[in-house]
This record gives sequence, C-alpha cells and structure tokens, in this order.
Amino acid sequence: MDHSIARVKGHKFLSGNDFPVEDILTVEESLKITINGKPFTVTMRTPGMEDELVRGLLFTENIYRDLTTLPLLTIRERSDAGYITWIDVQIPNGKLGDGINNSRSIMSVSSCGICGKSEFDKGPETAGIYCKETLDAKLIPELFDKMNAGQDTFRQSGGSHASAAFTMDGELLSVAEDIGRHNAADKVIGSLILKGQLNRAKCLLVSGRVSYEIVSKCYVAGIPVLASVSAPSSMAVEMSEKFGVTLLAFCRDNKFTVYSHGERIQPIVMSTQ
Repeated sequence: MDHSIARVKGHKFLSGNDFPVEDILTVEESLKITINGKPFTVTMRTPGMEDELVRGLLFTENIYRDLTTLPLLTIRERSDAGYITWIDVQIPNGKLGDGINNSRSIMSVSSCGICGKSEFDKGPETAGIYCKETLDAKLIPELFDKMNAGQDTFRQSGGSHASAAFTMDGELLSVAEDIGRHNAADKVIGSLILKGQLNRAKCLLVSGRVSYEIVSKCYVAGIPVLASVSAPSSMAVEMSEKFGVTLLAFCRDNKFTVYSHGERIQPIVMSTQ
C-alpha cells in the first residue's frame, strides 16, 4: 500500500458546471519522535522512509552524529490507517550531541522545519566546506531530470517536494519525496548515512525554495553544492557564503543562477562559431 498518497472526494466547479471528483493528494501525517523515552519533536511529514527521516534529522540537528553505529529505532505507535505515528530512538547519553539542548518545543510543520525550535541558531562558526572538485554546468539539467524521474508522488498528486543527492560526475545516490522540503532533504541525508555513502555526496538538489535551514542541512552533511529549482532566501545566500556552500537556484529551462562559491561550477565552453 502506498502511504504517500490518499484519494479524497470533492466537488469541482468548471465553466458554470459542477460534478463530483476523486482527487489524489499527498498525505500529511504527524510523526512523534522521542529520544530515550523523552519528547523531542512532532513533525508533519509524508509517511514512508521513516528510518531515513529520523536518521537524517538526528544528524542534521546535531543530536547523533556517529556514522559507524546506528541508534535503535523502535516503532511505538501506528494510526488506524497503518501510518507510523511514533518512533522512539535509544541513544546512549554520552553520544548525544549539543542539539539535544535545542529540542523543538512545539509541532514542526511540514512547510517550515525550523518552526518550534526553542532557540534559533545561525549556524556553526567553524570553517566552511572545503572541496576542490568541480561540477560541470552542462550536467545540471540532467541531474534535475534524474530527480524528477523519482517523483512518483508528485506526478500523482502535484503536492510533494523532492530532494536528491549526486556525485560530482552525476551519479544518483538517493532520491526522496515528502510534503515538506526539509523532510525530503533529511530523508536523503539519512538514506546516505544508512547506505554508508554520505562522503560520496557532492551535490544536493531540492525542488522548492531554499531557506536557511536547507543550507544548514547541506553544510552539516558536508555536501558542497546545493541546487534548487526555485528561489533562495536572502539568509540562504548569506549562510551559503559563510558555510562554503555553492548555491545554485532557479535551475530550470536550461538556466540557473549561482549565488555563492561559483568556483565549483565548471564553466560551459561557449562556441564562437
């Protein structure tokens, strides 16, 4: 059963006429996450890839950064529809990162992953990402084509975001969908961790706008290039410059804009003929 979509009845009005319809919509469902039995957050997300979502969230929020040992995830509750609604994570206290002190005090909605944090942090003061590898600009449309090919939920509902990770030579490592942009990114990062491929990821794609939080996740994961089909925020540009992240946006119709660290984008050789 595909838990990412739901069929919903409605009544459509068109050109003065009305008729019943059944639409396919992206599912939005709550997921409660507790750590060692204590509340951490309730996040709104699309069911599926729960292990990846939780693992990615723990990593990008600096709750658990150990890449060698997986924390124990236990499903505590499911809804009547079969969705996982509560996961408890067991982490030895000595391995909890500083992010545990910045737990989300209220619900984190799908459109804004930072909402509900008890403290806003503009990011680490450490040095930015160091990477001498470059990405061929001519590959960028191909990367988005590969991500789009993995957007089954979007093709059915039109209501989900996507994220995907690639090597610098364009190999697809992971792709995920979710109603929330930040959730899709966490699912991809968690998938890379579970597959032991985080160090191979050099480019992260997202289908929606780029906020500060998406840049932060990219930085924490050590991924040097971030590309989006939509617009960045002013803080996203500011933080990309600070973190050493190459930020590309408006990547559509065979064009894009580079906002920071463009030295990683190999220029297209223009023909003079």
